[in-house]
Amino acid sequence: MARAALIWAALGLVLTIPVAVAAMSPLLEWRSPVYIAAGFAGVIAMGLLLVQPLLAAGYLPGLPTRPGRRLHRWVGSGLVAAIAIHIGGLAIFSPPDVVDALTFTAPTLFSHFGVVAMWALIGAATLALLRRPARLRPKLWRIGHSALAATVVVTSVAHALLIEGTMGTATKALLCLLALAATAKAMYDLRAWALLARRRAGAHSNAE
Repeated sequence: MARAALIWAALGLVLTIPVAVAAMSPLLEWRSPVYIAAGFAGVIAMGLLLVQPLLAAGYLPGLPTRPGRRLHRWVGSGLVAAIAIHIGGLAIFSPPDVVDALTFTAPTLFSHFGVVAMWALIGAATLALLRRPARLRPKLWRIGHSALAATVVVTSVAHALLIEGTMGTATKALLCLLALAATAKAMYDLRAWALLARRRAGAHSNAE
């Protein structure tokens, strides 16, 4: 019981401290409300990237795998909404910069990583929506969804670390490191790549 409370408290701190640090950033002075909302949506999205693998793999105490994965879908919807607000707010604040980013003509590397993360997130969300209507095979769906999710996390971390923004350097680095570690651990435990390896091995043996 005490261990569960400690885990939830630690997660709460990891998620709220970056938001609090960003709220106190001097870079927000004289910024428009639209820009501030877009920035905070990005910070919240980074926090949700940490929560997603924890839910998918059932790591959080008091949340068994089935309810955790149901909540994983809801948090995924929240992540998509946060990114939409992030990009939409930036588009309102500076349309040319967003156009340059989307066409990969922006001079900043973090823009490219951000766009790749956005498209990977759209792909992961689309797969989640089509899983039942399209009757996708569970193994193939898990491999595709896992690959896209990993791409979202890696490129989002690169995007965040390269930006000199409102998030504190230490808190941002910690959040990014935890998101990477949680994703890697979940991928390993869920054995998505093992399914692919077995599929290839089976195809090779049949060919022989």
